[in-house]
Amino acid sequence: MEGSCHTRTPRNDYGRLIATILVFCVLAAAGYALQHTISCFLLSWVIAYLLDPILVSAEQRGIRRFYALGILYIVLGVLTVFFLAFIVPAITISWNSFVLDLPIYIQKLKQVGLEWKTRLPDRYGSDEIQWLIEKASNNIDAAAEKTGFWAYHFGTSIFFNLFNIVLSPILVFFMLYYKQTVIDTLISWLPDSRRTQIIDIANEVNSSIGGYLRGQVAVSIIVALFSTIALFALGVPHPIFCGFFAGAASILPFIGVIIATLPALFFAWFKFQSVAMLWQTTFVFAIIYFFEGYIIKPLVFKESMNLNPLVTIIMVMALGETLGFWGILLALPIASAIKITWGHFVRGNFRQR
Repeated sequence: MEGSCHTRTPRNDYGRLIATILVFCVLAAAGYALQHTISCFLLSWVIAYLLDPILVSAEQRGIRRFYALGILYIVLGVLTVFFLAFIVPAITISWNSFVLDLPIYIQKLKQVGLEWKTRLPDRYGSDEIQWLIEKASNNIDAAAEKTGFWAYHFGTSIFFNLFNIVLSPILVFFMLYYKQTVIDTLISWLPDSRRTQIIDIANEVNSSIGGYLRGQVAVSIIVALFSTIALFALGVPHPIFCGFFAGAASILPFIGVIIATLPALFFAWFKFQSVAMLWQTTFVFAIIYFFEGYIIKPLVFKESMNLNPLVTIIMVMALGETLGFWGILLALPIASAIKITWGHFVRGNFRQR
């Protein structure tokens, strides 16, 4: 009897594991089918997650959550007016300049390819290299023809993002106002024998995810500001665009540092045609990411997630392809939550009664 009991438990555990994986697959498929709806919800959830500590601090000082929400929304309204009046026009001008210059950059790339082709010496292997240059040149022509379609597609995505921005404050308000009600409801659904244990795991996951999200947003803003200021000083074209891109790329683990420098190096090379300017731009980004990696992140991230690099890359790729930007942003928190929960499962905490 004891032997049979020992053999049934792992089968039951594996069944639960398979069921959990299937649930995640269904959720991923639903997320892919409802990308814009899920994107709006995730945007609201992240904003609510970032703002909730402010309300908790206000409640500890004796201010009711409803009144704290009203004060918070007044402050955010003033900041939004400032953002729309000063920041948005600068970003719009920078983006319009980038879109207008994009065909010029594409034609310059084609011209450089043709120059390389004419300068190529007649030696063994030159035919293959010329074939590669011709293929690259044809691809550049195709890219130039698709610029209009790309601009239209981007405009469509901007429309949905504006819809999300308009709807998000409403969702954020209700998420923050009914937070405790939702938590109490979810706790009441838990079995009494597991309630304390699940709450402890949820608090551990909440601490990990909250610390990461708040830290990553702070790091991205700092990198974007430093990059924009540095590129302004160097005279590199489109510094605001490159700065925002660098801040967004800092979300990517391992390869984000390399990707962040590519637009700045591209624009610096086309304007100055100087290797010295490329070295200066690279040096500036090296300094920024040195401070980001060795000073800013250790101060902002109080606890490390200690995730396996291979698991991290797989999660970023999978969720990024499924949910786009939000999948990339939430890949590490989701991986951390799975790791924490799986660690308790392996230690047998879920079998305790």
